Amino acid sequence: MSFVEAIIMGVIQGLTEFLPVSSSGHLAITRNILGLELDSILFEVLLHMGTLVAIVAVYYKDVLELIAGGFSIIGGCIRYIYIKGSNMILHHNRKVPPIINHEHQKFVMLIIVASIPTAIIGLLLENTITKAFNILLIPGICLLITGGLLYTTNKIPSGSKKEGKTTYKDAALVGVFQGLAGLPGISRSGSTIVAGLLRGFNKEFAVKFSFLMSLPAVIGAMLLQLKDMTLRTIPSVITAPYLAGTAISALVGYICIKFLIRLIKQNKLHYFAYYCFAVGLIVIGAYFIM
Repeated sequence: MSFVEAIIMGVIQGLTEFLPVSSSGHLAITRNILGLELDSILFEVLLHMGTLVAIVAVYYKDVLELIAGGFSIIGGCIRYIYIKGSNMILHHNRKVPPIINHEHQKFVMLIIVASIPTAIIGLLLENTITKAFNILLIPGICLLITGGLLYTTNKIPSGSKKEGKTTYKDAALVGVFQGLAGLPGISRSGSTIVAGLLRGFNKEFAVKFSFLMSLPAVIGAMLLQLKDMTLRTIPSVITAPYLAGTAISALVGYICIKFLIRLIKQNKLHYFAYYCFAVGLIVIGAYFIM
């Protein structure tokens, strides 16, 4: 892979992963029309790593709080089991402290709950999603669906829910949208942000929850791709173009997240609907012409 191709793929990854226009849809279109695609599993992993770095860079304080919250939940579970067990065995009546007693811990649980339907849908639709990447009509139709979702954002009243008021039912519903976004053309960020807004999320929290809940999915995807590689092949294939593409995807992704946060505060997310409509119609037309 040349520097130019690596940089192009890095820009595409950074732009489409975070802007609500579907990275998978653009990847499918690129494969089917332009013939430009990733020639290495490792490069795909590195591009995902770049977008992972972008999320952490923007939300590093929240990521640190989530890590601390995760460890405190583990500690709370151990305390709960210990006190419950000692009460039963020694006939004590000690008060059992709640496991979830802080917003950071609640946020961790919300992400875990959201990840469950995402994983289930991903497993159930795995073969369908794989086949969909090879049929140009599907990303075209799905981009129209994404456009429809984004167009509704200027009509959804502003909500006020943040970590404390968000329910596990809310998180599960957003997780369903994330699972369906595995289809090429359905924007993961766009669909999950819209789902959050429909559930009454504060606009800024809807964006933050959308990106932070993607971390388990991105890390999981990276691990699944890495299992197909051997440790002996990794050092020999990491080249300067790969590193350049990774760096570009991280930089472009960081800029896009900041840009998206500003847009949603200004209630302009629906502007992306017109882009999705246009590209979707062009792709559908190309399918019948080619």
